[in-house]
Amino acid sequence: MRIETVQRWVASAILFHVGSVPAVTLAVYSIGVAETDYGKGVGLWFMSGVIGLLTVAGILAIFQRSLLSPWLIAGALPTAITGFYVL
Repeated sequence: MRIETVQRWVASAILFHVGSVPAVTLAVYSIGVAETDYGKGVGLWFMSGVIGLLTVAGILAIFQRSLLSPWLIAGALPTAITGFYVL
């Protein structure tokens, strides 16, 4: 295996963990915040979607793929799932 391939996989794994933890945490935390302060809850919920999309876009960029990909749906998944509880 080439060293560039290993570097891409390692960098994407690190980016996945660094980006998915805040996205999922904000999405889940926004549920509780929206019960007491709806505006702050929606703001946190929206930011979880932004972080998720940026994480997937970064991984696609590491592998030099097109940023307009069906994989972007995976970045918005935590936001879409918790949207039923926030909105």
